[in-house]
Amino acid sequence: MRETERFIKAISEVVWGAPMLILVVGCGVYLTFRLGFFQITQLRFWTRETFGALFRREERKKGGITPCQAVSSALASSIGTGNIVGVATAIASGGAGAVFWMWISAFFGMAVKYAEIFLAVKFRDESGGKYRGGPMVYIEKGMGKGYKWLGILFSVSGAVACLGMGAMSQSNSIAEVAKLGAGVPGWMCGSVLAVIAAFAVCGGITGVTKITQVLVPFMAMMYILGGLAVAVIAPASAASAVRQIFSSALAPKAVYGSLAGEAVRRAVRVGVSRGVFSNEAGLGSAPIVHAAAETKSPVYQGLWGVFEVFVDTVIVCSITAIVILSAGCPKKGVTGAELVAVSFSKFFGAFGGVFVGVATVLFALSTILGWSYYGERCVAYLTNENALACRAYKILFVLAVMLGALICVESVWALADLFNGVMMVPNLIAVISLSGIVIRETKKCFRL
Repeated sequence: MRETERFIKAISEVVWGAPMLILVVGCGVYLTFRLGFFQITQLRFWTRETFGALFRREERKKGGITPCQAVSSALASSIGTGNIVGVATAIASGGAGAVFWMWISAFFGMAVKYAEIFLAVKFRDESGGKYRGGPMVYIEKGMGKGYKWLGILFSVSGAVACLGMGAMSQSNSIAEVAKLGAGVPGWMCGSVLAVIAAFAVCGGITGVTKITQVLVPFMAMMYILGGLAVAVIAPASAASAVRQIFSSALAPKAVYGSLAGEAVRRAVRVGVSRGVFSNEAGLGSAPIVHAAAETKSPVYQGLWGVFEVFVDTVIVCSITAIVILSAGCPKKGVTGAELVAVSFSKFFGAFGGVFVGVATVLFALSTILGWSYYGERCVAYLTNENALACRAYKILFVLAVMLGALICVESVWALADLFNGVMMVPNLIAVISLSGIVIRETKKCFRL
């Protein structure tokens, strides 16, 4: 068993090695230049169409979802334990400057996520008044039938990754927090999580969005307010933390650690084998839910991808980083969620640990809900929308959530990480191959 785990980890490290990071960042740099740095030049436009839309009432068809509901579901999966654990590990291995390079990578990641969501809406299918799509669809429809095998590769990898990364590993994280913080046994925690997951998957995309539309804003605001409270309590420390990020940004150690931290919220080797991309830019998961949104055009829906990366990395992850640095990385040899808990505790006392524990539970729960839909759509593509197969996968997903709370999931993490990497390859090939369409229609919309 240990040899198998070591073998899986070894392959995962190869998949998530330097070539993958170069592919992801290179794709973002290429799209950013071709789109005229629209993240900056169209700042007013995309903020109005995303942040501004949060305060506008949107109508939807029966069974459909609005753009805001789509982004809530996508953020539910991307804002996860990596926003706490991943940032802490990146700082521990790469120093304060890692955060600066994480921001730089996020800037280019905005272009990647915009492009993949654009393509998901552009090439989606409609059946029974519902939209369906994602990388597997725009690979087949955009690149041609001869590339359907790439869509199959993405879907198989996605279905497996959802069981491991989206279900078992997240429920395991929640169970550990519940056991350590309140003495809740694993079976009880797993049962509650399984019921929540069952409710979500039985309701389909509308069931998921009903929960995430409430949960995501609450958990994000709770965590952001906690970080702002630290800045109010210790403004000098917070300002020093920001200066430290910029002053050490060009240190060789910081550069090395930050690139890995942005890609998977962790440092090289540890981070690549333990987490997913901080904002899932390039992974191909978020386009699946965005394809179901009722939107005026692919360009407008794609802008929500820019919004997601900004919220996930520039805001939420920065909160974690500034709190840790403001606390002065208070405990040597400690990393991950424990480092974040110790840092918050320096300002809030015992409540700090409870706060981080609650945040970890909410972040992990949101990831379970978001990924439940991704896995279902992957299976639907593989089985040509076979209702029985999709129902069987839903049951399997709920059981995986239950099982994850009861067992050690080290091997599951390693396997899920591997399949996450495999998911990314066909998706990025499609994004690069179809980038001409993205660039042409975006320039036409923005009159670039």
